[in-house]
Amino acid sequence: MTKARELFELLAGAEELTVVCHNNPDPDCLASTLALGRIAAEAGIDERQILYGGSISHQQNRAFINLLDMELELFTPDSLGERDAGSLLAFVDHSLPGVNNELPEGTPVDIVIDHHSVDDVEGRFVDHREDIGATATILAEYVRELDVTVEETLATGLLFAIRRETLGFLRGATTAEYDAAGALHNHADRDLLRTLSTPSVSGATIDAISDSIDNRIVRGSVLLSHVGRTDERDALPQAADYLATLEGVETAVVFGIVEDAIELSARTTDSRIHIGNALKEAFDDVGSAGGHREMGGGEIPLGIFAGYRTDDERFVDIVENVVIDRLADSLKLSPSGD
Repeated sequence: MTKARELFELLAGAEELTVVCHNNPDPDCLASTLALGRIAAEAGIDERQILYGGSISHQQNRAFINLLDMELELFTPDSLGERDAGSLLAFVDHSLPGVNNELPEGTPVDIVIDHHSVDDVEGRFVDHREDIGATATILAEYVRELDVTVEETLATGLLFAIRRETLGFLRGATTAEYDAAGALHNHADRDLLRTLSTPSVSGATIDAISDSIDNRIVRGSVLLSHVGRTDERDALPQAADYLATLEGVETAVVFGIVEDAIELSARTTDSRIHIGNALKEAFDDVGSAGGHREMGGGEIPLGIFAGYRTDDERFVDIVENVVIDRLADSLKLSPSGD
């Protein structure tokens, strides 16, 4: 039995589906969630809910949810309630309870569909493909095989997610992404794709990106920078994407203090570096970090800086020094950048 058929059989035997997005869900997670919901509906599940943690602050992500008319609820300790045999719990675009999501560690998950580099993935149904460029590619494959109706909203969401996750097929794209995009192309709404691709940008995001430019440190082909304190968490990947395009830069890591944690976003085109592994090596003992060869991210609780007040004028400098030292060790950078 194929993975698509195996998933459908599991869904067909259930009455309720809850999909838990990872914290601060992006288009790949959101489109995959939308597609899983459509498959569940085809399997006869009428009770479906989507939960998320963190925030949805990126302009593109907010536009995605609004334009595709998705209904999401913020995760709370009471969100799951009493689960029975007819209730399924699913992860898409992430894999482990308690890692980049609000579920307590060890919570049993029924369905896991992901493409990130992680170990020890468990579930009644697991499709974990690290060699695929986007989770949306896997769901697009399911939709095709199961002959689920591909209306404009679903096709547009999946196609946009694949394009966004692979930076227009330039980062981590495989033949599977091209095949999926080809199948979705004629069903997608071109105007909606254009709108999703060009959302308005807030002044706070521009300020954060500007700060990352001012604070950059370049060692060889590696650029490290920070934005200080920001409420614009999603400015970090936007800053990393921009700084990675600077002449001579092959690897860019941008971090900032967001609420009670240090958030990181990284990009690389250097074939010698697996940026997800580098971030994991640098911060796995103090937080959650990882990702793919070409892109990664992480979150470090501020608790590792015990003894310093978050309103201390020196605090940002302390964070900068500690984070850059760890990154320099992990990326094997010399002080001069040689």
